[in-house]
Order: sequence, then structure tokens, then C-alpha cells
Amino acid sequence: MMTKPDEAYMAEALKEAEQALTSRDRPVGAVVAHQGQIIARARHQIRLLRDPTAHAAVIAITQAANALQSDQLPEVSVYLTEEPCVMCVGAILLSGAARLVIGAADPKQGAAGSVIDLTMNERLNRRLVVVREILAGDCHALLRRATASIQTEI
Repeated sequence: MMTKPDEAYMAEALKEAEQALTSRDRPVGAVVAHQGQIIARARHQIRLLRDPTAHAAVIAITQAANALQSDQLPEVSVYLTEEPCVMCVGAILLSGAARLVIGAADPKQGAAGSVIDLTMNERLNRRLVVVREILAGDCHALLRRATASIQTEI
């Protein structure tokens, strides 16, 4: 179920995604909210750090764990401008986050329903409430801008 705060937090994640695009990385942003406050924000930094694991979700989960001084985050919501990959869903599940809020679907690598749905896998010992398509138009538009800029570089 979407709420007005979901839109506000996704707008903050979009700001992070814009910064990723400016840094010539894939425009994916993340925000982690806890008790009405943003406790972590991150963007993809794969190219910047030359690290294939430097995804927005993983960085944000690490920041949130540090902010709460805990490896378990049962009361947080994770906001991502693009549906997370397998690695990122795994990190979110392992953190014990309560909710995952997604902007744009990822039909090529999405692991929260598009290609595979790890969030509902009965074999895993964690469950995650997933809210989809929050500010989806804005999130998709940013991804299209990134695609267009890559094509003009070629």
C-alpha cells in the first residue's frame, strides 16, 4: 500500500539517482527510512569505485546498519528507484528490512518480481513487503535519459 511518505522518500532516492547519472554511473538511487527519518542515502557507484558490488541498495543498507548500530533492520523501509538485482534483494532480506519500495521495474535483472521474485521465495526464512511503481514515470524517465546519453557517446 502506497503512502504520501513513500512518494517523498522516492523523490529523495531520485535525487541520488540523478547524482549517479552526473557521475556517469547507472542512475539508481536508494534511501532507507526509519521512524519517519532518512537514515541512509546512496547511489550506484560501480564506475566511480570500480566495484561491481557498489550498488545503491548495498551501500544504503550498510549505512543504515551503521546508523542504527545493528546488523538487523526490522523497522526500516528501503526505497530504490529501480527494482533490485539478486545481490541487492539478498542484502535487503539479510538485513531484515520490513519493506522494499520500488520505482521502476527492471525486466532484465529484477529480482523482486520481474525476472525472479526472491522476496516471496518460501524456501528463504525472510519475507519482505514490496510496494511497486512509486513515481515509476520519473524513475523510468531517468533510466531512459541514461540510455540516451550512452547512445550519443557511441
